[in-house]
This record gives sequence, structure tokens and C-alpha cells, in this order.
Amino acid sequence: MQPLSLPPRLLMGPGPINCYPQVLTAMSTQLVGQYDPAMTGYMNEVMALYRQVFKTKNQQTFLVDGTSRAGIEAALVSCLEAGDKVLVPVFGRFGHLLAEIAERAGAEVHTIETTWGEVFDPQQIEDAIKEIQPKLLAIVQGDTSTTMLQPLEHLGDICRAHDVLLYTDATASIGGNPFETDLWQIDAVSVGLQKCLGGPSGSAPISMSDRFADVIRKRHHVEAGIRDAHHEDAGGERIRSNYFDLSMIMDYWGEERLNHHTEAATMLFGSRQCAIELLREGQDQVIARHKQAGDAMLSGIQAMGLQPFGDLSHKMNNVVGVHIPDNVDGEAIRHALLNTFNIEIGTSFGPLKGKVWRIGTMGYNARQDAVLHTLQSLETVLRRAGFALPSGEAVDAAMSVYGA
Repeated sequence: MQPLSLPPRLLMGPGPINCYPQVLTAMSTQLVGQYDPAMTGYMNEVMALYRQVFKTKNQQTFLVDGTSRAGIEAALVSCLEAGDKVLVPVFGRFGHLLAEIAERAGAEVHTIETTWGEVFDPQQIEDAIKEIQPKLLAIVQGDTSTTMLQPLEHLGDICRAHDVLLYTDATASIGGNPFETDLWQIDAVSVGLQKCLGGPSGSAPISMSDRFADVIRKRHHVEAGIRDAHHEDAGGERIRSNYFDLSMIMDYWGEERLNHHTEAATMLFGSRQCAIELLREGQDQVIARHKQAGDAMLSGIQAMGLQPFGDLSHKMNNVVGVHIPDNVDGEAIRHALLNTFNIEIGTSFGPLKGKVWRIGTMGYNARQDAVLHTLQSLETVLRRAGFALPSGEAVDAAMSVYGA
């Protein structure tokens, strides 16, 4: 067998993206035992780092081993008992995902929907909460399927007023867009590394408020094989998943270090470095870098004569949707970009499949040279495919955003 040899792709789609080199270096570190003091020390350090990333004082802030979907499933299956009411506002593919996971957990799921490319007004959500009276509001912040960013800053007040828990999936938005766990009174948030945090998929940082954690503790369970005399199960319904049982994972990351799984050490090292890179550069500076890169990409797309998708006043900083022109084979353009220029961009899902390209500027790739190379290459591929467009104006427009 030959050693791994992958093409040098520039990943400018909606994620995953190219990793920060420092993250890849951290992930090459040799292992130690999972209860080695060095290892548990780094686990504690990761918890402290991600409290800063999430802007929270939540004690229950740690990693769920698995992709970002693992964090979503852990939060929902651990919180929801059979018959609990859940409200999911759906404005793209990943709202449907939250609804499906909640249904699989046995919850009574209610959805409200808006047109893909739009977001919800807080009053729409509050009206639905008043009608449904759910235990939990589960909502995506940034949905890459539509490139839209749902405002969250008023939802915490609404949920507290109606005694509703608030969970959000911020996988695609954290790091590139503002996120304030405590200020916005968010009870639980889970994310992944493979977007603006600049790492690989495979670890799901999560943070939970005390009131969210208390709901989970009412279902606390200790496995028979590791139970000691002082362990007692809580009275609530046992969480249906063993692997995603956050009550047991809290024990694992807590002072007792009660065994649950073998920590994915290599992913922990990568997650740690993702947080370090974000905090070293400065969270506000990283958000500004993503906004500048996103604005430059959008300006270049518009200068090419292409039509951006959706309500631009609610567009995520880190990804732009582009209507595929009627006379253009969207997949042929994507393949030419990939095979000729080693650049990957994405299409979308559901009602937008084959109708929209999604071009990301995330993490390590939210930088000027990556934006300009993508725009120049896309212009070349479109021109060679017979699409009439002004030559050179896309790069010029993007450079103007960068002040060049």
C-alpha cells in the first residue's frame, strides 16, 4: 500500500475547511493514558479554553467525542424524555435535523417554517412558544444550507419568560460570527471544529447552563460495571443513549473521573489548539477577519454579474450563496474548479439542490489570497464555459474590500 497522498485542495465550500497548520501539528502528538495527570490536566485546560470560546462561566463545558452531530444528539437525547414538547424553527436543512433527532428521542416535536433564505423574527418564535408551551426551544444559529444567520440575542429573554430551555447548534457560525452564551441566556450550545474554528471534524465542544444540567441530572445513571456503594440513580427516565448520556459524560469530565469512554486524545489536542488559535488572535479580530473575507467574496461575486442568494442582511459572515445562472451547468463548473484549480465549492440541499453554489471563507481560509484565488479561478472557469462576464472586476472588487 502507498502512503497517503491527497491532492492539495483549497476547501472553499461550506465546510469542512483546511485546518490551521498549528492544529495539524498538535494532532501529531504522542498519546498518554486517559487518566495520566498530564491528560486530565489538558482536559481541564480544554474546559477552561472553551468557556472563553463560548463566552460563558458554565462549569459543564467540555467535548463530546464525535462530529458536530454528536454534540447535537447528546444535548437533545439527554434533555428530552418521551412526550416532552419541543419547538424547532426551521429555516434550512439543519433545522430539520434537530427535529428528527428530537423525534428519535421520543419528544413531541412542533416546527414552524420560513422560506429558505430568510430567518425568523423573535415575535414569530414567541407566538409559537405561547401556543405550544414546549419544554425546549431548539434552533440553529447559522445554517450553511441557506447561508442565513438566525438572530439569537432576544430568544433567551423570551424563553426565560415562558420557562423554556434554549438550545442552539452553532457549529457553522461560532468563531466567524458573534456568539454570547451567557449574555444571550442560552442554556445549551454545541458546535464542531470544521468551520470557523479551523480544525477537522470529529470533536463537538458543548456548554450547558446549570438549569440545563440540572434537568439532565434528574436522569443520572451509573453503569453497573463501575458503580460504587455511594452511587445512586436519579428518578427520571434513563437517557436512551449510553454513548451520548451527558449525565455520565459530566461524571467523566468532573472531579470523580468516572469512566465512560476512552477520550479521543488526538481530537482533544486538536480542539485545544483550535481554541488557542481563536483566543490568541482575539475573538473580535477573528470575527472581523471572517466578515472582511465574506464581504470581499460577496463583492467579487456581484462584480461578476452573479446573483447572491437569500436575505443579505442576515447572511453569515463566513459563507455566501450564489444563484447558479440558468444557462450554466453548476456541477460542471464545480468539477472544473476542483480538477483544474484544486478549489472546492459546494452546492446545497433540498429545494436549493443544483440551484445554488455555496462558497465559504472560514477559519484558516478566511484570508485575502484564498478569496482572490477562488474568485479568479471561478471567473476563468465560467468564461471558458461560455458565460459572459466582465473580466477582472471580481478580483478588483474584492481587493477594494481589503483596501488594496
